[in-house]
Amino acid sequence: MPRSSTPDVLVIGAGHNGLTCACYLARAGLSVTVLERRDVVGGAAVTEEFHPGFRNSLAAYTVSLLHPQVIRDLRLAEHGLRILERPMLNFAPRPDGSHLCIGNSLAETQRSLAAHSARDAGRLPAYAAMLEQVVTVLRELVLLTPPNAGGGLAELPKLFRLSRTWMRMTLEQQRDVHELFTRSAGDLLDAWFESDAIKGAYGFDAVVGNFASPYAPGSAYVLLHHCFGEVNGRKGAWGHAVGGMGAITQAMAREAGRLGVTIRRDAAVARVLVERGRVTGVRLDSGEEVVARSVAAAVNPKLLYLSLIDAGDLDPAFRERMQRWRCASGSFRINVALSELPRFSAMPDPGPQLSAGILLAPSLGYLERAYHDARLGGMAREPVVELLIPSTLDDSLAPRGGHVASLFCQHFAPELPGGRSWNEAEDEAADLVIDTVNGYAPNFRASVIARSVLSPLGLERKLGLVGGDISHGALGLDQLFSARPMLGHADYRGPLRGLYMCSAGTHPGGGVTGLPGRNAAREIVGDFRRRTA
Repeated sequence: MPRSSTPDVLVIGAGHNGLTCACYLARAGLSVTVLERRDVVGGAAVTEEFHPGFRNSLAAYTVSLLHPQVIRDLRLAEHGLRILERPMLNFAPRPDGSHLCIGNSLAETQRSLAAHSARDAGRLPAYAAMLEQVVTVLRELVLLTPPNAGGGLAELPKLFRLSRTWMRMTLEQQRDVHELFTRSAGDLLDAWFESDAIKGAYGFDAVVGNFASPYAPGSAYVLLHHCFGEVNGRKGAWGHAVGGMGAITQAMAREAGRLGVTIRRDAAVARVLVERGRVTGVRLDSGEEVVARSVAAAVNPKLLYLSLIDAGDLDPAFRERMQRWRCASGSFRINVALSELPRFSAMPDPGPQLSAGILLAPSLGYLERAYHDARLGGMAREPVVELLIPSTLDDSLAPRGGHVASLFCQHFAPELPGGRSWNEAEDEAADLVIDTVNGYAPNFRASVIARSVLSPLGLERKLGLVGGDISHGALGLDQLFSARPMLGHADYRGPLRGLYMCSAGTHPGGGVTGLPGRNAAREIVGDFRRRTA
């Protein structure tokens, strides 16, 4: 495909999906320019110094869902990316001083779970086998372009492929898939287990980045969504990118540079330009107009269609539906610099538990109360917290003797009641989170040297995450697969000619996967080839 001074594709946003899309497009011979409004690339997957000598991942904070094909195709290891597996998957201290360790093997988890319920320990292998069979289906689906409602006969090959996947399963497996895609995580876990310890720990995956009760229909899918990843070839594992999450996007940016992609920083897009129903380029905040044959937006669909495109250029019915696109992950993000490691009452001595995902999620009831607190009062009185201390694995993040910790917290409403602003409430919420952790590790509060806080409003202002939504749109049943971001536009093509979408607001959704960018690039390249055939 010939290159010219006019880019084939402008990509809006240099987050990990925008960079992934740009790399795949350039690999196919297209000329690509990426426009990033901030002075750094990476979007939510960046590493920043937040206190002198202390660095940590800004928003995205842990690795598993980054697809191995993306890692291979973008040569990320060759560009310096190293991912270290957690020595223990999860450590869940409990209010009564007991704990649950979810190990990197089923036997390790069974041994720890047996202290809470011998029955549950015995049922764990069957649960794990059921989940893995369904996750195998999900691993196929995330690589596909969903069938597009209203697409007619052109969608038959996609539907045939889906039907083949379905028909390969036994009836019992089909029942499991149906349950996990439609039921609540709470109902599912209650049916399998009796112990609050295991139900709370597994239920965490159903509410992380999901502003919902664990008993909300469809929340079992959110649990499933967090299970399809792997680290260094080991399925279901989670790990740490050496240097923080910015190491991923910096490696992507290096591959983009190798492929000839132009990346412009401090280039905020003010408007997508449209002439006679076709996108022709963009106008920047500076007033500069950048012309291109196509535009791929790696931003929240709501931001794209309600803020970057003139209302008169869109069908009113489409725009009205996009106004109903739900953006609320209920997330609150804190980084802290520590003078010493936390000492948890449940396991005070240093050990592999401090390099695990430390879950403060003691029961499904606790998760549900946190959600309802936030619905009524704006924030959970007892927040759900995942605490990671990546400096136990990566000494580049903190000075000798010091540590950094990530706290990813639920539930915090995008808008507070009574007209109160997150500008006023941010410190109150951060204190609440730190006090919650201190209840499990009594030295924690005193060890905090500094903190960096992102409320839902902070996530929106700094990173363009509308409503603080880390997935660019809630992962509800109404916003998945062929309905992401809307029926009729699940194939990464927007309603205007030459407009594409490649953010987590498209299939398969949130998490640092690279798959929306990869899948969108496949469709864009196919369209360019058809035009030049």
